[in-house]
Amino acid sequence: MSIYSDEYRRKLTTTEEAVAEIAHGATLVHGMAIGEPPALLAAIAQRVRKGDLEDLKVFSLLPMEHAAKTILAPDLAGKIHPFCWFLSPSDRDLVKAGLNYFVPNEFHQIPRLIRDFMEIDVTVTTVSPMDRAGFFSFGTVNDYISTAARHCRQLIVEVNPHMPRVFGDALLHVSEVDAIVENAVPLLEVTPAAPKPEAETIGRLIAEMIPDGATLQLGIGGIPNAVCLFLENHQDLGIHTELMCPGMVQLIKKGAVTGRKKTLHSLKHVFTNAIGDREMYAFMHDNPSMESYPVSYTNAPEVIAKNDRMISINSTIEVDLLGQCNSEYLGGSEFSGTGGQLDYVRGAFNAKEGKSIIAFYATAHSGEVSRVVPRFQSGTVVTTPRMDTHYLATEYGVVNLKGKSTRDRALDIISLAHPRFRDDLLKEAQSLRLL
Repeated sequence: MSIYSDEYRRKLTTTEEAVAEIAHGATLVHGMAIGEPPALLAAIAQRVRKGDLEDLKVFSLLPMEHAAKTILAPDLAGKIHPFCWFLSPSDRDLVKAGLNYFVPNEFHQIPRLIRDFMEIDVTVTTVSPMDRAGFFSFGTVNDYISTAARHCRQLIVEVNPHMPRVFGDALLHVSEVDAIVENAVPLLEVTPAAPKPEAETIGRLIAEMIPDGATLQLGIGGIPNAVCLFLENHQDLGIHTELMCPGMVQLIKKGAVTGRKKTLHSLKHVFTNAIGDREMYAFMHDNPSMESYPVSYTNAPEVIAKNDRMISINSTIEVDLLGQCNSEYLGGSEFSGTGGQLDYVRGAFNAKEGKSIIAFYATAHSGEVSRVVPRFQSGTVVTTPRMDTHYLATEYGVVNLKGKSTRDRALDIISLAHPRFRDDLLKEAQSLRLL
């Protein structure tokens, strides 16, 4: 029995009662990814459907199944005004239709945007059960939600016994909460797909660049996951990452990741968000080696750079002959977002013996389209500027652009393209006066 049990019971209520005080025109922020609170989001959507709640502004990042079925449901388009810091399949079509508004950002800056540029009426998120000291844990999410939870007028939490209890700066006290609901449902699971042969080739090339004792950041996608397959024989690797994924947990279990050689948070596996499967969530639960921090800390370039031998591995959509990387724009509209790519590109390069690696497949659309292009089309955004790009990798090799002339950079980048496109790229490089 906790001395905070009475306070918990006073704040415990039904989902309908918890969201009843949300006013017309309110601004709401909800937990991202695995932290989406399904019961609370469903109750909010129901109020909107009944005409009991209007003009609600909702801020999301990487919305997943629960958001897609509730606040982003097609029948609520125009009744809820959604804003997004990073797109997923759940809201790309809404953005194309002008029904969802993308907010450009660097991931580490979102907590500051919340503190200094927003007035949040309500924050809702999933948390782990309260411990004897009166603390919940943000569990798989920390990112911006830990900041939004403390800079809003009303905080409602959905307690789920399946949410892992996580250490680090990841705790929330019951005294900070306005209302509590309980909902024992399985957490969403995302299992990485089997890597393509090209991903395995790239993964092997990158793994050869990673020394024992390095600290790793892996982005989202098949290539970063494939890298993990070729690190099992490494020793004393560390983790300081935006995203904790199943591949990283397997490396911990197999002893390749120990954190012993880390120069920041020794012996701790540091992250701000976790997306994976039930096995991963069980490993995270009550595990003192797993530490979660706000994204304003994990993704701050100056913090990342404190990790000696920091290796950052991310993906991109296309690269031009100047070395610019577009990792978020596709088909004439926003496809995903900047996320933490630029945070880690800059942080890793500034680390002692650090490397930033951006990897991509050489082609798309079954080999019909080159991902190495002469110049980006008008309107395409640049995620990583040419001045920041360090290493680039495809199934055809790895090149280092730092310190090289525009001529040498262009030649190196062309070497990463599929051979069938190289002659045309050389001609384009000449017309652009790069050669």
